[in-house]
Amino acid sequence: MGLDSDGGGEFINYHLYHYCQEEHITFTRSRPFKKNDQAYVEQKNWTPVRQTIGYERYDSHQALALLQSIYQDLRLFVNFFQPVMKLQSKVRLGSKVRKKYDQAQTPYRNVMASDLVEQSVKQELTDVYLSLNPVDLRRRIDVNLARLWKLPR
Repeated sequence: MGLDSDGGGEFINYHLYHYCQEEHITFTRSRPFKKNDQAYVEQKNWTPVRQTIGYERYDSHQALALLQSIYQDLRLFVNFFQPVMKLQSKVRLGSKVRKKYDQAQTPYRNVMASDLVEQSVKQELTDVYLSLNPVDLRRRIDVNLARLWKLPR
């Protein structure tokens, strides 16, 4: 288990660093002036968060409540209903890179196929999955986004 932080002092402090040492958590940070060090994390953030919310800065309590509601529904929508492909292998052939991906599956389906996850956890996730309606989730996300975008900035 590890914690990958941005290199800025606003992300790293004495307490966090020593907590990671005490808990045996690998602590890494990006290098100064190397903006692509966090490319994988930024790529994953782009997909559900930035694509839905954008880059606008919100700082009111009303915006916070709407963002929390959007994120709650978005988490369920993405994890249960949006398939992703995982990279299985990457081979360099001269100047070309050949990538092989597995079949696209939702994170929920990946967990259900795993032997590392306990049956009780799988049952809880199945109960959540059966209680969801993707159309209702998407509608709630869209309604809350419309409310968020109408807030003064």
